[in-house]
Amino acid sequence: MTRKLFGTDGIRGTANVEPMTAETALRVAMATGLHFRNGQEHETVVIGKDTRLSGYMLESALTAGFVSMGMNVVLVGPMPTPGVAVMTRSLRASLGVVLSASHNPSADNGIKLFGPDGFKLSDDVEREIEQNLDRASEFRAGPGELGKATRMNDAPGRYVEFAKGSFPRRLRLDGLKIVVDCAHGAAYKVAPNVLWELGAEVIPLGVSPDGFNINLDCGATHPETLSRAVLEHGADIGIALDGDADRIQLVDEKGRVVDGDQVMALIARSWHAAGKLAGGGIVATVMSNLGLERYVGGLGLDFIRAQVGDRYVVERMRTGGFNVGGEQSGHIILSDYVTTGDGLIAALQVLAVLIEADRPASEVLRLFEPLPQVLRNVKLDGTSPFDLVAVQGAMADAEARLANCGRLLIRKSGTEPLIRVMAEGEDEGLVVQVVDDIATAIERAMR
Repeated sequence: MTRKLFGTDGIRGTANVEPMTAETALRVAMATGLHFRNGQEHETVVIGKDTRLSGYMLESALTAGFVSMGMNVVLVGPMPTPGVAVMTRSLRASLGVVLSASHNPSADNGIKLFGPDGFKLSDDVEREIEQNLDRASEFRAGPGELGKATRMNDAPGRYVEFAKGSFPRRLRLDGLKIVVDCAHGAAYKVAPNVLWELGAEVIPLGVSPDGFNINLDCGATHPETLSRAVLEHGADIGIALDGDADRIQLVDEKGRVVDGDQVMALIARSWHAAGKLAGGGIVATVMSNLGLERYVGGLGLDFIRAQVGDRYVVERMRTGGFNVGGEQSGHIILSDYVTTGDGLIAALQVLAVLIEADRPASEVLRLFEPLPQVLRNVKLDGTSPFDLVAVQGAMADAEARLANCGRLLIRKSGTEPLIRVMAEGEDEGLVVQVVDDIATAIERAMR
């Protein structure tokens, strides 16, 4: 029987609890190896991870699975998710694997898979892997055909050079004081090094991982830590990454948080003015603020919404020929350089604009006034309340009350057991009320 493992961003769960166990990781590796072992001898797979303690366990299990299928494994250690995608292409590997639960707490972990082109696998390939879980062992390599595993010690340095190459050669960061919060995660070495090598005065935070403190009161999901540090040090700007460095939040010199929508607006305007913007617009998600949509439209550009998940943003970018896309949460995809969200690459593009504008970050980074937007998460108990009359009634009432002055979005999280209730509109009081009404209706329905 086919087992459903993949969500919107790979496989994710609590470490050492199904499906995030060594046993399942081994089987996933074997099933994935069966798909990518194209009849050739010793295909290569690159495995990277963030700094969670459970990464050691899962890394070993994946390695055993791939080697047993006759694939060579290259272990790059702690590395940003986009860095693994870069190394997969650079090494002409058949597959890239990242062990990370991104912004989740240290008790969680996940498995993300990239194809030889550096892009995340399609839904069809993930389904085939799930179907192969129970039969892959029938195709194990013979004793003389086993793969090998090696560690690649210079992989972080390669990514540092790659990231620096995305920054305009005519510019440097001399004179900028930058606080960078690496969330005790995968970028704890590479991000400060990139900024320092480009000339900035760097104040690093979240660069002492111990296996348990990843994302703990720091990083992109806790920008208040960065805000305090920016004000304390009198910095020009702050950069917060999450555990695997595929998302970004910024803080201006006044300590105010700047989300992914503002970052997309800034890069879109800059690239459009320079004639670099492809596709005539950008791709965002259904969560992006209506203010961003209006701003982009005011530039004469198209604004495309994809479903939540950077892989779906990438799919729309590829089909439409766009080179800028992302999510409000800070996943920014700049396909001239990377195949997935990359917080550091996005930060460098923003810093380039900041240097050329020669104005404070607070004047450069806020291009539009967001409409009031409220998001509330409701914990799921394993059942779906959407078919219940009371919940449907609350949703219909909210739609009617928002009418033409706002919008409503209710969806299941693809990475956590949550229902996300979001509304936005011109009347903040109304937005708050409809979100509360729907969340309350869902909570009551699940009692």
